[in-house]
Amino acid sequence: MPILNKDMTLCISLAARPSNIGTRFHNYLYEQLGLNFIYKAFAPADLAQAVAGIRGLPIRGAAVSMPYKEEVIALVDRMDPSAAAIDSVNTIVNDDGVLTAYNTDYLAIARLLADHEVSPADSVLLRGSGGMAKAVAAALRDAGFGGVTIVARNEGTGRALADLYGFNWIPEPGDATADLLINVTPLGMAGADEDIQSYENETIAAAQTVFDVVALPSETPLIRAARAAGKKVITGAEVIAIQAEEQFVLYTGVRPTPEQVREASEFSRS
Repeated sequence: MPILNKDMTLCISLAARPSNIGTRFHNYLYEQLGLNFIYKAFAPADLAQAVAGIRGLPIRGAAVSMPYKEEVIALVDRMDPSAAAIDSVNTIVNDDGVLTAYNTDYLAIARLLADHEVSPADSVLLRGSGGMAKAVAAALRDAGFGGVTIVARNEGTGRALADLYGFNWIPEPGDATADLLINVTPLGMAGADEDIQSYENETIAAAQTVFDVVALPSETPLIRAARAAGKKVITGAEVIAIQAEEQFVLYTGVRPTPEQVREASEFSRS
């Protein structure tokens, strides 16, 4: 990485629980590609002030994570179709003080469903109803999945998400089963919820594929249980590598090679 200098371009992330994954991913690629950029993670005390700082400093771009993916919409100037279609933001790009919001989560989910050859005929339990859940629900709908049930304790957001995409809603998994289980909640994430398995073993046993978007750790209780049960798994590590690659391109205008992305992803977790 270049020595810090006055011409260095800053990119950041905004998250309630920041990790080093994005920081290491982006900074690794900056060094490999000889770019005069640096990336830093933040947990904002005030989101509006943080976004004002992006505009005023100026900061080139910002990744947006839970729980700010919807709240940040009112603070940007433009919504790219990728974000406007699902009212959820995971990326902000600053062009001379004009902030445009994008969503690269959607692309990552859509690509992974295709790469892992998950059949649109599969039934789905999708646990969560926040910004990331919107990206997942939209990707499922657009890929032709019809038998989707949203699982969310919050009836207001859960029903709203289900109604938006023509899906069903239930407050808890209970004895419901599905071919594809997806977790889009903080359950299993490093921190207060890291020991909580988002679906019970009986539910996992009835599934074919288990998908946990939690990226830290990549081996969540849910993923470990699914592996032990011999199920196909899709991890948050896969999600974050694809969505971070697309963010990197938006910030820098440079497309790294698949090998560079793989190496950056491995380095981010080393």
